[in-house]
Amino acid sequence: MARHRAARIDANQPELVEYIRKLGGSFQHTHTVPGALDGIVGFQGLDQRVEIKDPAQSSQKLTKMEVEVFDTWRGRPPVVLMTRDDCRKLLQNMQDEAYSRTRAKRCRERGCFGHTG
Repeated sequence: MARHRAARIDANQPELVEYIRKLGGSFQHTHTVPGALDGIVGFQGLDQRVEIKDPAQSSQKLTKMEVEVFDTWRGRPPVVLMTRDDCRKLLQNMQDEAYSRTRAKRCRERGCFGHTG
């Protein structure tokens, strides 16, 4: 049976998770699950897998396993978060996508033709 080392979190992870939650998002830790990234952000009905990297560390490179997850994941591409600004931008993008989906759905329901999103 293959052994895997205990998953450690980056020093900035608690701060970024707290910030995501302060902005109205949810965060599910998944860093202890083999083959998973650090967590899943939920916001406005959407989910986003994330890997948190600390810009204060000498290397913010993805590990081999993380690169494999990024390359093979068939859902929404995972993103790397390093700063509070990255978190804010992620939630803004998720909000924009949720709004666009809602608008497109309403338009389909009303029979708006030619609507592209």
